[in-house]
Amino acid sequence: MSRRISRVESGADLLDFLDRGQSASSENRFTFEVAWEAANKVGGIYTVIRSKAFVSTEELGDQYCLMGPYKEECARQEVEEFEFPNNSPYQWAVNAIRSLGYKVHCGRWLVDGNPQIILFDIGSAAWKLDEFRQELWEKCSVGIPHLDIECNDAVILGYMIAQFISEFKSAAERFSQERGLSEPKIVTHFHEWQAGVGLIAIRTRHIDVATVFTTHATLLGRYLCAGNTDFYNNLAKFSVDEEAGKRQIYHRYCIERAATHLAHVFTTVSEITGYEAEHLLKRKADVITPNGLNVKKFSAIHEFQNLHAMAKEKIHEFTRGHFFGHFDFNLDKTLYFFIAGRYEFSNKGADIFIEALARLNHYLKSSLPDTTVVAFLIFPAKTNNFNVESLRGHAVTKQLRDTIQHVQQDIGRRMYDTCLSGRLPDGNQLLTKEDIVKIKRCLYSLQRHSMPPVTTHNIVDDWNDPVLNSIRRCNLFNTVHDRVKIVFHPEFLNSTNPLFGLEYEEFVRGCHLGVFPSYYEPWGYTPAECTVMGILSVTTNLSGFGCFMQEHIADPKSYGIYIVDRRFIGLENTIQQLAQFMYDFSKMNRRQRIIMRNRTERLSDLLDWRNLGIYYRQARIKALQTVYPDYVDEIGESVYSRAGNFNFPRPVSAPPSPSSSRHTTPAPSLHGSDDEEDSVDEDQELHELGMNNK
Repeated sequence: MSRRISRVESGADLLDFLDRGQSASSENRFTFEVAWEAANKVGGIYTVIRSKAFVSTEELGDQYCLMGPYKEECARQEVEEFEFPNNSPYQWAVNAIRSLGYKVHCGRWLVDGNPQIILFDIGSAAWKLDEFRQELWEKCSVGIPHLDIECNDAVILGYMIAQFISEFKSAAERFSQERGLSEPKIVTHFHEWQAGVGLIAIRTRHIDVATVFTTHATLLGRYLCAGNTDFYNNLAKFSVDEEAGKRQIYHRYCIERAATHLAHVFTTVSEITGYEAEHLLKRKADVITPNGLNVKKFSAIHEFQNLHAMAKEKIHEFTRGHFFGHFDFNLDKTLYFFIAGRYEFSNKGADIFIEALARLNHYLKSSLPDTTVVAFLIFPAKTNNFNVESLRGHAVTKQLRDTIQHVQQDIGRRMYDTCLSGRLPDGNQLLTKEDIVKIKRCLYSLQRHSMPPVTTHNIVDDWNDPVLNSIRRCNLFNTVHDRVKIVFHPEFLNSTNPLFGLEYEEFVRGCHLGVFPSYYEPWGYTPAECTVMGILSVTTNLSGFGCFMQEHIADPKSYGIYIVDRRFIGLENTIQQLAQFMYDFSKMNRRQRIIMRNRTERLSDLLDWRNLGIYYRQARIKALQTVYPDYVDEIGESVYSRAGNFNFPRPVSAPPSPSSSRHTTPAPSLHGSDDEEDSVDEDQELHELGMNNK
């Protein structure tokens, strides 16, 4: 029987360029990457910069350097400070900046790859703020309000970086002349509007270096979507200046738009953000630079399945405690769904998730009454403290567990002593009255007449909380009859959490399905993280991740990536579609879910920075060729032509282990059973997943 291929490797990857900077050094090429979140954890861009650092240093070595603001709280934990060698252009430029009275911290960022990093102390240049703002006004007619502290800091940082790049260019030219090297080629890459001031200053001061600007989400787009507007259907109709003015962000919008138009190369993280930028920033993206992750592959396919089982058991412990007294469902037939992220109720799709759960609850009551879905909503919100009922639940279940363990030890000791005397233990002698009294006390303490709480914390102003109001409207109150149980956890997870005791990554591994039906999501790291960990996820065709998967995978659903349509159909149809996806998943047996997790994990290579980093390189080379027309990237030309042309076909079958291996027992397990097993027969996999073999 011929074996059909279920995946193809991308030809557009960085493997040909990972030489630790040898080619960059021979070409005398330097790369600076500037971001407000370099060694400064604020939001999603921190994840982008941090995770990309490894492949950036593998490609560019010490010809690569990050730059950002010095935030002491983060920098002290994440940066190992040291000075550059005295005979390097880096140190010459740093000394020149320090001679102007600016404080600069140099070192290596303590993340994978250990890239060089230069952090600028904004406070040391605050005395020049008026001068910088005056220059910005004279060159670009952009005025900055006094009270906008974040924007003022961005202006200071931008002009400090522009001054540094100017000094570095002079130092690199002197360094090259002394050693008979070719002309230094410098490319500067700026992320988001906060770093964009530096790009504006470089261009208006006519510093002859290549510039790249990346927007991860347009500033105006975020504000418009937060206002419950029909954003994508009216993109071409917005009066951008008026809308920015209404929201008092006109000066920030002007900075972002100026950086977009002054950059030699403009990039966005997804096609959907490029479409948005074309209408709001009035420039089409030159290159799409999708976000990746550092993917660590397991040596055996079953390892991530084992991690899933261990993490799931910890979530089981939480479920036992939270639903004590109403714990009437079978954990072996319980599925864990979750949504997580910033508390943007509509943008993140929490509204349609809750509505779809209400419909799913009805479906399960009607046709799958023995299946239970526990849906976790993890959004940071203002709280007073933990819910007393939640803490009590975990306390009484722990007491019951400890009591039973103690009784077990006593019974074991009595059985041992009885057997030593040559007699068979009598059941009445093993369980004493004292043991029964202890167990009864625990059982009585487990009884409660109120329903399990919907939230684990006391929410501040809970009558105006959008999640709780939506749950009330949909009547999802965790009653005995509900097959969908809700748990709203209003803070991010970590191992010190007294209820879960799990890091976020462990929690994700223990769940069965991540649901992220976002309306505004330029990329979407949460479903990407699920994919890398082999967890199925729901995304939308309005998220960058969803669009990327639709473009490169022939049938995303067969790989465990459910893409909800939020662009071309009405809201009610979207909710019904999401509810149907969740219902279809709920009908799978355990073996089918294992097969799907194996398939999902196969997509991890697609999201690896070793593949996706090629787009960033393409943007940098394109900018260099604009400024240095004689520069030729001979190795890269053939690779760039293949970029974006790779595709994963529909996985007709792809066993994760050889199907020809002999059975390990005389009586092999039946296909279709619920046993935790990874080996999958080619044709049987089709049958078990309900697919026709075509």
